[in-house]
Amino acid sequence: MIRWRSGVVSGRVGGWAGAVELEVLVEGAKLSALAYPALTGEPVPGDRVLLNTGALELGLGTGGYALVVAIPDRLPAGTEAEGHLVKARYTPLQALVRGADEQDSPQHELLRDADDLDGMPVVVADLHSALPAVLAGYLADRPAASVAYVMLDGGALPAWFSRTAARLRDIGWLAGTVTTGQSFGGDLETVTLHSGLLAARQVLQADLAIVAQGPGNLGTGTRWGFSGVACGEAVNAAAVLGGRPVASLRISQADPRPRHQGISHHSLTAYGRVALASADVVVPELPGEFGAQLIAAAAVLASRHNLVLVDVSGLAEALARCPVPLSSMGRGLDADPAYFLAAAAAGRHAAALPG
Repeated sequence: MIRWRSGVVSGRVGGWAGAVELEVLVEGAKLSALAYPALTGEPVPGDRVLLNTGALELGLGTGGYALVVAIPDRLPAGTEAEGHLVKARYTPLQALVRGADEQDSPQHELLRDADDLDGMPVVVADLHSALPAVLAGYLADRPAASVAYVMLDGGALPAWFSRTAARLRDIGWLAGTVTTGQSFGGDLETVTLHSGLLAARQVLQADLAIVAQGPGNLGTGTRWGFSGVACGEAVNAAAVLGGRPVASLRISQADPRPRHQGISHHSLTAYGRVALASADVVVPELPGEFGAQLIAAAAVLASRHNLVLVDVSGLAEALARCPVPLSSMGRGLDADPAYFLAAAAAGRHAAALPG
């Protein structure tokens, strides 16, 4: 199940908040590796490291990295646990974190009886790559607003894997990341999506929460076997807490897979079958036959949701100014503009809502 390798760190390549990029020599070959110092300690050249190379060798979504499991000859300092929430539970690398909602947390009193998002808009998106595009659309109209990213556990579990979220936090586009469920490493840790949304509102004072899984997602080409099913549950969570759910559609003109062309079956299933509460489903007003096809395909959601057509004028320019690279399934803004425009339109709609 785990493809173990042992190597020696030959150099540090780069990194971002929570993550370090390394070059590691394994049996004479150079591998790109990623370490999370909070879990492993800080690697330095000459360290022997144990690697998990399974996803890398299969060409799966690890960004081309082997993952550092341990520096076995030098244990990290400061290993005393500060919190009582266990995440990645009962795996060899389960992490003890301090949850915003746990009894010993300074935020516990604030969250203990919290039960209302006060109408805060909550944009729900299938893929992590939608995060900067939603922000670009929202902040174009509300540049001084506070936005929180509430991270689901359907993709990467460590928030540190996302250089996008780290950069957006550094430049002030995000007030913070809240990791929920089994995900960890955010500015705030919470047990559930519900407490994560409340922490975004009550602790980070967010005007908007964007809910999406971390980088990477799991899909099997079956009707129900994909991690984006959680989008429907996120709509329900936002609604039951008194928020204003806004559903961002996963749309593509460039994906070669029929199930993701136009409106992806992920969106149609999650919002059409799983979401029991009503959301504003944002349909971008795109030109020509493709735009008409989108409106027709979205009609199946109208019995449960409020379909909102959103003008995309100016959003391409806002996306072009985005301070982080835009990429989804290896395609950038020029290769699949419809995908990013759909996410930015959801942000634009959220910016027009009270809350």
